[in-house]
Formats: sequence, structure tokens, C-alpha cells
Amino acid sequence: MTPSIHSKLPDVGTTIFTVISALAAEHNAINLGQGFPDFSMDSRLSNLVANAMNNGHNQYVHMNGLPLLRQRIAEKVQSLYNTSINPDSEITITPGGTYAIYTALTTILQKGDEVIVFEPAYDSYIPNIEINGAVAVPVPLLFPDYTIDWELVKQKITPKTKAIIINSPHNPTGSLLREIDIVALQQLVKDSGIFIISDEVYEHLVFDDKKHLSILKYPDLYERSFVCFSFGKTYHCTGWKMGYCIAPPAWMKEFRKVHQFNCFSCHSPVQFALAEFLQEKEAYLELGRSLQQKRDFFLEAMKPARFEALPSHGSYFQLYSYAGISDEKEYDFALRLVKECGVAAIPVSAFYKGGQENKVVRFCFAKKEETLEKAALLLRKL
Repeated sequence: MTPSIHSKLPDVGTTIFTVISALAAEHNAINLGQGFPDFSMDSRLSNLVANAMNNGHNQYVHMNGLPLLRQRIAEKVQSLYNTSINPDSEITITPGGTYAIYTALTTILQKGDEVIVFEPAYDSYIPNIEINGAVAVPVPLLFPDYTIDWELVKQKITPKTKAIIINSPHNPTGSLLREIDIVALQQLVKDSGIFIISDEVYEHLVFDDKKHLSILKYPDLYERSFVCFSFGKTYHCTGWKMGYCIAPPAWMKEFRKVHQFNCFSCHSPVQFALAEFLQEKEAYLELGRSLQQKRDFFLEAMKPARFEALPSHGSYFQLYSYAGISDEKEYDFALRLVKECGVAAIPVSAFYKGGQENKVVRFCFAKKEETLEKAALLLRKL
């Protein structure tokens, strides 16, 4: 008898990012689809990794992460959010922010649990929920500003609701949580058993003099939260796949039970390097300003084009409506952009479980200015 697999993700195929990136390579197109920079990271940090390797820091570090790195993260949290975090019991280093989110969900979910997900949503959320036997409950953000309808969220809460996933700055839209959203969330979960998974991997990529409202700032929310971060997005080294999760001691204890039998320990030389580089505060404090310059450069270069820019106040991404150009479905339009214009973008419908169509595509502006200028010139010909 031949073995068979009963798929845990029967509705999942190859991700849109893989499809578009492969198509971009095939057509030698400029890839503004996937969220990674095409410019060099800070050489100080890469040199620190080389030094760590040469100094023999190549064996396992502690399962929870290098103690000095966790201490430096706790100091950063105290400085940014005025919150005291115990580095020994509340921080775990992970191989990327996506892993941290997956592990948090795996820690809390049982079969039949429900998790509220705001759409459009980062593409790992729903598969992470479903592979744990739980049910994703999508709540659409209000187009075109992508704000939260909290009355609708209340309607979606049931006795099975185990968690709510929030993401700010938001991927793919670049929207931010506001104070009114925090207040609404506080009221919603008060006296409930609902967890919060807070995806804050773009915490430093905030523009237009706005502030990142981390869940770490609010004790009543943090006490029920797993808060997930990414070094890759902060230091332009997405391929390193390094991040961390912060949670109260009782929840982190359970998180580590899952972590120890999956990853166990993350890349040691990088942890030594990050522990030292975190002392260079300007590297993350100036990040929003430098990426806003790229966003603004791309917006200016795209003004002559027929696309309509939607508000983006954070992240690597700028959404554009093409409603004034074509009636095509988003996927078809994105394919045409690659084939006819030589520019790759991601259809925002791919971030909805049901494929909601608003005639919007996502461009990544975390690129060299020459890359953005060349892409805009091509798109202006459409």
C-alpha cells in the first residue's frame, strides 16, 4: 500500500510571492513585489557577525537566546515604551518574526478555537491558524483607509474566540493603529479570556511624524499578549531570519515548550553581533526617516502615472489603485505589469482568504532610488 498524506493545508498552494518573483525573474522585471531591500545593510553589523565567527562564537547559545542580547532588547523596550521587561522570563529569540507568530499561535490554539484576523492580512496568519486545527475569522478592514470596524469585530466574538491578531504598522497596507483603536481593543478584551498576537515587525518604519503604538505600552493589553518583532526588517537583513517574541512569564513558559522542540537555538554569531549593535540606537531611531524618504521619492516619481496612491504611514509598502486604468482582476493586472511593463507588484486580493477585489496592488519601496525611478518610468507608460 502506498503511503498518502491527508493535507493539513488542503487549500494552500504556492504563495503569490513565489509566483510573482519567479515571473519577475523570467521576464527580467524590476521586483517591487516581495518585501526585501535591494540596497546593502549596515556594514558595521555584518562586520560584527564576521568578528563573532572569527572569535569562536559558533556553537549553540541558550535556547531562549543569548542572555546579553535579551538584556539589550529589554533595555530598548524600557527606553522606547517605558515598560520593564524581564529578559530571562519574557523574551525569546526566534528565527524570524513569522516563526514567532506561528509559535505563539501553536502555543495557545486547540482544535475548534477561533482567531480574528483583519484582512488584508499577512499571508502566514490563516495557514498558521488552520494547521493548528483552529478557525480563522476574517474581518475586513474598511477600504480605502484600511481602518478597523470595531462594531463588526464585536459581532464576530464568540465563546470560541481564542485570540485576535493585530499588525501595526500593517502589511500590506501601511496603515497604523490609532489611540482610538487601542481604546476599542482594551474595551473589547476586558474581562475576557482572549489573547492578542501583536505583529510589530515594522515597529520602526513609521512615517509622517506618527507614533508606533506598541502593545508593550499598555499593561492591560500586554498581560494577554505575545508581541512579535523582526531584526530583518529593522536592519535590512531579511535573509538572516532573526526576530524575537515578548510575552508575560506564564505565556512565555508555554511558548518555549514549543520552541525547544522546533528551532531550539538560533544563529549564534548573529546574536552576538546584534547584542553589540543594539547599542547603536541611531540605526533604528533614524530608520523611519530614511524609509519615508524612499516612500516620498516613489510617490513623486509615480505622480505622472495613472495610478492613485492610497495612504501609507508605515512598513515597506505603498498601495496603488489602478481603477482608473483597467477593470481587470488584481491577479491578472499584476501579471500584465510584469509581462508588459517589466515591474512586479503583488495583488492585494492575495491577502484576503476570499480574494476580495478592490483594484489595488502593492509595491515595495525599500529599494535604491535608481530602482524606484526606473520602475516608475516603466509604470508611467501604462
